[in-house]
Amino acid sequence: MRVTAAVLDRPGEALALRDVELGPPRPDEVLVRLSAVGICATDLEFATFMEGPAVLGHEGAGVVEKVGDHVTSVAPGDHVALSFTSCGGCRPCLTGSPGYCLRFDALNFSGRRPDGSSAVSLDGTEINAHFLGQSAFADHVIAPVRAVVPIGKDADLTLAGPFGCGFQTGAGGVLNVLRPAPGSSIAIFGAGAVGVTSVMAAALSGCTTIAAVDLNAERLATARSLGATHGVTGGGPAAAELREIAPDGFDFVLETTGRADVLRTAVEALAPLGHCGVIGVGPSEEMRLDWRSILNGRTITGIIGGGGIPQVFIPELLRLNAAGRLPVDGVITRFPFERIGEAAEAARQGTVGKAVLTF
Repeated sequence: MRVTAAVLDRPGEALALRDVELGPPRPDEVLVRLSAVGICATDLEFATFMEGPAVLGHEGAGVVEKVGDHVTSVAPGDHVALSFTSCGGCRPCLTGSPGYCLRFDALNFSGRRPDGSSAVSLDGTEINAHFLGQSAFADHVIAPVRAVVPIGKDADLTLAGPFGCGFQTGAGGVLNVLRPAPGSSIAIFGAGAVGVTSVMAAALSGCTTIAAVDLNAERLATARSLGATHGVTGGGPAAAELREIAPDGFDFVLETTGRADVLRTAVEALAPLGHCGVIGVGPSEEMRLDWRSILNGRTITGIIGGGGIPQVFIPELLRLNAAGRLPVDGVITRFPFERIGEAAEAARQGTVGKAVLTF
């Protein structure tokens, strides 16, 4: 079938809307007509180096149109959010940690199905797609069933997409991985969509000291309005201000920026036996930490996809949102799909919390 997709022709170039051919779903795949897709920093990062032509996008939500012969978890007409995929057979997958699947990179970042094929063709030639299980910068996608999350038909599909990555990752970093006890202190570095969702999750957990750290004053104000007890301007003075807030160090910190210098500040802001979660992905560079940063019992944990099972965790988060306890609605700015270039630039510049494209 002919569909419209935003195609990355070459790394670093602007995305261009093109008609592409989308093949039918295989036995373990699902055809979804998208209603909306969020723009994530990971999309912007991969657009700088992924081999084109390629279709990115990985925060889609929409309606199932067709399912493969082996699919039983969803049916045509069902409303779904899309998330990352996994093999389902390795030890991490079988023990409830699909984000740490042993084949995660090959399945989510290669641009191809496991057999090397692609469901998306341009001018008769298969192109890179299947990005994080979906390549959702298109009005229809073919997704493996393990990337498909059934959600209630009362869910707002223009809101649900970012729960497949950004919101799930931020909330899960706190609720599933760090798991702070009521009364704990936490500092969250980066107040974008992921960081602000982490702030809300920390407030849900009963943390009584929640410091948001960012260079952007508007983002800090948003974080304060959504549960942060302190807003700290990032940069050189941040470490001293954090010591004033928590003289003995924070019980937990969460790093969402992907910057090595920020990670070091985050780790050094911990109390002895404190726990640091690392979510941010940035340019490839070494982490440099003083030995004493670790020897006093501090723990550093990498976090992918919020550390949960998307088919379980995303519906839970949507229920929290519907109850007003995870009010992510206020950080979303919607753009029509045709304005993807404008939306991507707004996301890149940080002038919106979460850009969502609507179809």
